Parts: sequence; C-alpha cells; structure tokens
Amino acid sequence: MRRALLTFLLLLPLHAARGEPLWQALPPTPAPVPGEHTGHAKVNGINLYYATIGHGSPVVLLHGGLSNSDYWGNQIKALAPRHTVIVVDSRGHGRSTRDDRPFGYDLMASDVIGLMQFLKIDKAAIVGWSDGAILGLDIAIHHPERLTKLFAFAANSDPSGVKDIKSPVFAAFIARAEKEYAELSPTPTEYQSFLAQITKMWAMQPNFTAAELQRITVPTWIVDADHDEAIKRENTEFMAQEIPGSGLLIQPGVSHFSLLQDPAQFTNDVLHFLAHVQ
Repeated sequence: MRRALLTFLLLLPLHAARGEPLWQALPPTPAPVPGEHTGHAKVNGINLYYATIGHGSPVVLLHGGLSNSDYWGNQIKALAPRHTVIVVDSRGHGRSTRDDRPFGYDLMASDVIGLMQFLKIDKAAIVGWSDGAILGLDIAIHHPERLTKLFAFAANSDPSGVKDIKSPVFAAFIARAEKEYAELSPTPTEYQSFLAQITKMWAMQPNFTAAELQRITVPTWIVDADHDEAIKRENTEFMAQEIPGSGLLIQPGVSHFSLLQDPAQFTNDVLHFLAHVQ
C-alpha cells in the first residue's frame, strides 16, 4: 500500500448551540445501542462485556481509557448496515470486571483476542480510539494474523508522546467518566482506585519501538485531531513514518474527542478506510 498523507484544511467548524469551536466542547455520551447479542465473556479470568450489532465483515471498536463502549454509539449506527460491529468494555471499564493484575496494554490486548476466540471470529478490522488505538497497535505487532486492518485514532507509541494536559474538555471528561463508572461498573465505589491504576499504566506504557512499528504489515491509518489536547503531533507522525505503507490523517476542527465532536466526519473517515484501503 502506497503511503498516503491525508490532511484536510477546512474552516474551523463551530458548535451550533454555543458558537464555540467543536474542539472546545464535550458532547454527551451517546445512548447505548441495543445489541443483537450481548453478554459477558469469561476471558483471562475476568467477565468482559460485549455486544454485537449488524451483519457483514467484522469490525471491533475499542474505546479510550476511562470510558466505555457507549461512546461508539454514533459510529455503530453507520457501520452496522455493512459490518458486524463488536463493541467491548475493556477490563475494569464500563460493565467489565477486573482482577488484581496491574493494567497493561499487552494484557488488555490479550483480552480482545480472547473475546474474538469466544465469538469465533478469526480476523477483524479494528477501529481504536486513544487507549483502544494503542490496543490495536499492540495486536498488529503481536497478533497480526487476527487483523484485517487498523484505524488508530489518538494513539501514542510511548509516554513521551503525551502532552502535559491542561484542558477544560479533558477535565470535564474525567468528571463524566467517574459518574459513568458509578452507573455501570460492578465495583461502582472504586473509581479512584481504578483511575490511579490507569494513570500508573499511562505513565509507563506503551513502549512501542521503531523496530516493532516497522513489523506491522496490516493496512493501517494513523489518525489524530488537529487540536488533540493529549497527543503530540510529532509522535503521531513518527508512528506513521515507521509503519510501512501506513496512511496519516489529521482530522480538522476537533480534539481527542473527535468521535463525539464531529461524528459525521469521524465516521465517514472510518467508512472510507474500511471500504477502500487494502
């Protein structure tokens, strides 16, 4: 696949209700999309919540840290007519349980592989956001036979790729995540412990080397937002440069929460990638 640099220079869209840029807003979490099959898979000693919606080639949607699979609601509706969409709450997130092992991307990636085995899915495309994109990269490096392609939005290759985050939008997200954790989690009073463990993981992981990124062979787009509060642009470009044949896409007018802020743009990019990138 030839390298593609896909950068769209558009006028900054405005949040219609407030007259503020989209990247400065945190729209509501979408309502849960009813799954045709839902449940908890026993994987790696935990109960992993999942739902499948639609019919066609499988696509696994992996959410960001501290959030849950409901965040994909806008994308599910667009993908389900053409794909079997699999959403999952990562270990300790949303409706899924966790055990006493420290959070780590290798462990969480093995959960995704375990869920695919549980659902008898040999290979799937992965669309990942933030921590979910890191999980996609981890799978592309260590389990390439399970992937057809990877759309990785707002990943970092190592902790140095993360900014010193000082953003009201990010602060609002963390507050929202605490409320949603209390509503969904099997351990609703343990958010502060959960947050501390995830923060410790973020401080030390991931640690993808250039050599590991160069081993990725599945068709990959490295994607980020032009106003991402969390990810350094040079790290995004580094990953796109190192992954052979990968595409680089910078979405305009949005931030780390692009999938909520401009769901039409985000979803159209995903649909284009799934339909046309080989």
